[in-house]
Amino acid sequence: MLSPSLKRNPTPSPPRSLTIPSMSNIKNFGAIGDGKADDTKAIQHAVNDGDGLIRLPRGKYRITKTININTTAKGPIGIDGSNGAAKIINAGPGPAFRITGSHTGTADPSSFKPVTWANERMPTITNLEIEGAHSEADGVECIQTMQATIEGLAVRNCRHGIRLYKRNRNVIISHCHLYKNSSVGIFLDAVNLHQINIVDSHISYNRLGGIRIEKSEIRNLQITGNDIEYNNHRAHKSKPEPTAEIWVDTTAPRASVREVTITSNTIQATPSPAGCNIRIFGKKDLEDLAPGMWTITGNVIGNQETGIHLTNCRGLALAGNFIYSHYTHNIRLENCRNIAIGANSFGHNYFPKGRQIATGIKIADSQNIAISGIVLQDAPAGPPDRAREKDNITPAKRRALLEIHNSNRVNITGCQFLDAVPNALYLNNASFINITGSTIVDTRTKPLMQRPIQWLGDGTANLLANNAIASGTAGSPTIADSANVTQQNNLTP
Repeated sequence: MLSPSLKRNPTPSPPRSLTIPSMSNIKNFGAIGDGKADDTKAIQHAVNDGDGLIRLPRGKYRITKTININTTAKGPIGIDGSNGAAKIINAGPGPAFRITGSHTGTADPSSFKPVTWANERMPTITNLEIEGAHSEADGVECIQTMQATIEGLAVRNCRHGIRLYKRNRNVIISHCHLYKNSSVGIFLDAVNLHQINIVDSHISYNRLGGIRIEKSEIRNLQITGNDIEYNNHRAHKSKPEPTAEIWVDTTAPRASVREVTITSNTIQATPSPAGCNIRIFGKKDLEDLAPGMWTITGNVIGNQETGIHLTNCRGLALAGNFIYSHYTHNIRLENCRNIAIGANSFGHNYFPKGRQIATGIKIADSQNIAISGIVLQDAPAGPPDRAREKDNITPAKRRALLEIHNSNRVNITGCQFLDAVPNALYLNNASFINITGSTIVDTRTKPLMQRPIQWLGDGTANLLANNAIASGTAGSPTIADSANVTQQNNLTP
């Protein structure tokens, strides 16, 4: 017998009514979607007076002014482009969508106002294309947002694809296509921003960089699993300007970019004058907030004038990358401190017959550098590559695969320097240099390496020990007495 509490109620209660929010179809607010009519007012009307979930059905929606989304006033909001079937044609200046909030705190929950959680959290734009039809048209801009989420967005022929400005927190940009924009794919512009993930996106053919950071204070930036390529002037047939796939400039007052990972990306380009794959530069005095606490790991990086160019940085680790086919240097360090370069392979996409693409690392005016476990192989020597001539890139005037100038405390351990032209290692005015357990050899049928090591200038407390060093066409290592190098147990077959 069932207990009274388990007996079936003989009079069932009526079912609860299910309230399913209706999405605000912008055509219900007057949008036409034929690519000719001006749908600005209709879309703004849907944002202002709809239910917060704005759906753009398949079509082409031409706008001439920015659609402003004030999350503080409106409350939680999402823009959906029907799995990419909808397109915004931005025929006016400024962003197609500007999302604004009021958050002035940090990412600490105690710094949030009630309105942030009630109205402003996680504004979302998904599955939408934006095409520019004005020279100053942008894609999306975020100002003082919390948890802004941009997913499945395609932006092309605009100025900036996505611009983050002033202050933002906890931003996610994923599965986006930012393609052939006249300025930058993702622009972190004078923004105070902590916690941002840029993942699984194609960021290509943007004239002034794939990801560009200027005048900003950034913490906790993850750039992971992206294809970041060809971000320079070439596709735009414009005058070359210095650029990079990832460009970070912290020289402005109070600017700093720290706590960053660049992982598992393809970062490559067509060569351009003063172009880099990754370019990071800070203030000359290496102040406390110099670019640092960075890791660059597991990427394919190549085919630019310079690969990774670090200036005035302190505290970076580079490991597990394949770095290839650069026209001056694979890595260049200037006035840097505490840099670890380990377990990377430096080589080439292919070896063009009878031509030379430079390979090498240059370290200048730097201290506390560790280089371990790298394989650095040059290409056959020959005339400059034709791409240099076409792009007005000055051929590299390098002295060695690894150059060290006016630097102290550099450890080089367990490395292979192969097929160098002209020298494998060149050092000048260097102290506390420790080169151990490495191999220097020319494996070509007709050797072209002139010297395995050329060590000049003044120095102190330098050690060259337990290495396998083959002679070059000009003979054994050339080491100046003034360099004060102690040599021990080196094999010279």
